Amino acid sequence: MQYVSTRGKAPVLGFEEVMLSGLARDGGLYVPKRWPPLAPAAIAGLAGLPYGEAAYHVIAPFVGKEIPAKELRALIGDTYRCFGHTAVAPLVQIAPSLWVLELFHGPTLAFKDFALQLLGRLMERALEQRNARVTIVGATSGDTGSAAIEAFRGRERADIFILHPKGRTSEVQRRQMTTAVEDNVHNIAIEGTFDDCQAIVKALFNDHGLRDRLALSGVNSINWARICGQIVYYMTAAVALGAPGRPVSFAVPTGNFGDILAGYAARAMGLDIADLVIATNVNDILYRLLTTGRCEPRSVMPSSSPSMDIQVSSNFERLLFDLADRDAARVRALLEGSNAKGGYALSPVEFATLCAIFKAGRADEAETRETIARVHAETGYVLDPHTAVGVAAAAAVERDPAIPMVVLATAHPAKFPDVVEQATGCRPELPERLRWQATAKERYAVLPNDTGEVVRFIEARARASSHSAGTRP
Repeated sequence: MQYVSTRGKAPVLGFEEVMLSGLARDGGLYVPKRWPPLAPAAIAGLAGLPYGEAAYHVIAPFVGKEIPAKELRALIGDTYRCFGHTAVAPLVQIAPSLWVLELFHGPTLAFKDFALQLLGRLMERALEQRNARVTIVGATSGDTGSAAIEAFRGRERADIFILHPKGRTSEVQRRQMTTAVEDNVHNIAIEGTFDDCQAIVKALFNDHGLRDRLALSGVNSINWARICGQIVYYMTAAVALGAPGRPVSFAVPTGNFGDILAGYAARAMGLDIADLVIATNVNDILYRLLTTGRCEPRSVMPSSSPSMDIQVSSNFERLLFDLADRDAARVRALLEGSNAKGGYALSPVEFATLCAIFKAGRADEAETRETIARVHAETGYVLDPHTAVGVAAAAAVERDPAIPMVVLATAHPAKFPDVVEQATGCRPELPERLRWQATAKERYAVLPNDTGEVVRFIEARARASSHSAGTRP
């Protein structure tokens, strides 16, 4: 399997090099040169398999021959043994033709664990084989940071630096990151928004001298291996509901566009998905894009679903590449125009293609709380605010009621206890294995929204250097 950059000016790479590099050297994102097809019989064959085995069959085509099949199967199997539910990603029905896909049974109670627990193991293997070390830099709006830290804490060949927007995550989300005691873990609270954090991370990767000197690697969903690991639960959920014999729809709480892009990838591989519903909160740039055909960022508004408080959805560039019929020059022109003008417009053909695949719904703060309250009153089921946005969006779009709708439950409600308690009158408790974090000592630095300050902080603490980085793209 070969991977190309969405901007067309970076080397074509294999899976492991793409995983280690994260962002392409031309500033673009890597995507498969072609989407590997999964035949209907192969999709049907996932039924009844343990999650790890199903994951192997979905992920293997993206890895190709770079990792021996037996070793890849063992790495994937080991990944999902640390999850707290025997089904790993169980489906729960909450209404006629409406299911919730629980993606919060991993170590940090968020869907990010599905990809990052795997990424940690894959990256460790690659670094050991190369006798190399990396400096991992990532930005988080809430859940990516804790999942990345959990995946890489204590690993000898990686130092991890996670930027989060100061005061814009829930307390539980922050403490999951800042209570890590391992010397290779560094948390940075940026005085700004998630988009500011993400911009700093991209600036670091676009400084090729710094990138090579510190052997920078990324764990945000700009890293293709993250997306690859998330395709699996679309396949397993759909098969559990009758695929490939009937279509299934999905509603996805959406911020950086990575999770729903995994759904698009599943569709491109051959899964019959009727509707992919982009669910947004008040930071509704993607909803507006589906309504108007224009991408126009606005100021980020803090919300009760902070992982979605984003105006620059990085992974949309991967979809844009396909909307533009894989014309990298067109992608560059749109994004360069966006930087100059503060936005861009899709062509009529691109917009029509987008609307043929995706629908969109939004929920403001009042609608989010009302959805949590209503579902709890009607069923006893407790939604976190992000999942509530997904349920609200699924209810808002026009759809065929005969087709199952699956809402991705991206986080455990106990990560947002104040919001849930306000809506239901009941305060969800953290699982016992995480309760110690509520009183543990925190360790993090507060830095201004300044790339130079972040660079100096990382350079003073990273152990990687150019002579230990191995062969890097």
